[in-house]
Amino acid sequence: MAESDETASTHVANAEPILSLVDIHKYFGRLEILKGISIDVAPKEVISIIGASGSGKSTLLRCVNLLELPTSGNIFFEKQAIDYRRPPGLFGGNPVLSSLRKQIGMVFQNYNLWPHLTVLENVVEAPVLVKREPRATAIERGRHLLDRIGLLDKQGELPGRLSGGQQQRVAIVRALAMQPKLMLFDEVTSALDPELVGEVLALMAKLAFEGMTMLVVTHEMSFAREVSDRTIFIDGGTIVEEGPSAAVLTSPQHERTQQFLDRVLRPYRAVEDSK
Repeated sequence: MAESDETASTHVANAEPILSLVDIHKYFGRLEILKGISIDVAPKEVISIIGASGSGKSTLLRCVNLLELPTSGNIFFEKQAIDYRRPPGLFGGNPVLSSLRKQIGMVFQNYNLWPHLTVLENVVEAPVLVKREPRATAIERGRHLLDRIGLLDKQGELPGRLSGGQQQRVAIVRALAMQPKLMLFDEVTSALDPELVGEVLALMAKLAFEGMTMLVVTHEMSFAREVSDRTIFIDGGTIVEEGPSAAVLTSPQHERTQQFLDRVLRPYRAVEDSK
């Protein structure tokens, strides 16, 4: 989490990227969604990705852990080139891809918890099945993580008995149980009632403060400004503007960024003007 624009810039300049996306293109049929995206992500850096719906933000995030396969371009994780071009049927035999999936956690807009498993079972399932951890070890870590977010008393509940905010926090903990080096968040507050958004953002801010590397697709401008080291504005599948979050969000240099922020922030400015 950035302490200042200068600190963030120095940190990024001096660190070897944990993730590099180089000229990423993505087509769905003849429709080009991503048009040459390149991003370096430093260890412990928090990057917010903003933009209008349909601009390619979520597709970009899904290309990072290969839930969507890029049409072209290169992905490097910890300097290792990720060979995503193998046919899908061979993925199980690709140790590089297998390792990538274990080290990158992702949290989605709609929780995606298994409804038939308890909260604790949701958290421990992947470490046991994917990483082959002893169940006792996974359970101990799972309970510790649930205790950290104040939901240990819900460990035996089914997800359907929790509030949306509680379910999303469990989804975050489920990803953390894999001990990832990078976390991806795809508009994780969009499906929540307004009063529940704060508890999820507070957990994400805590993770940032503790040094988790994060790529966050978000419409929460306050989170981007106060927590992210950098903010990237994407429009039409291209990066229009990027830089320290405070600079991009308060003094954008590109006209398209200014237009987007004016529309997003207009309701808040109207409230301020009426005071």
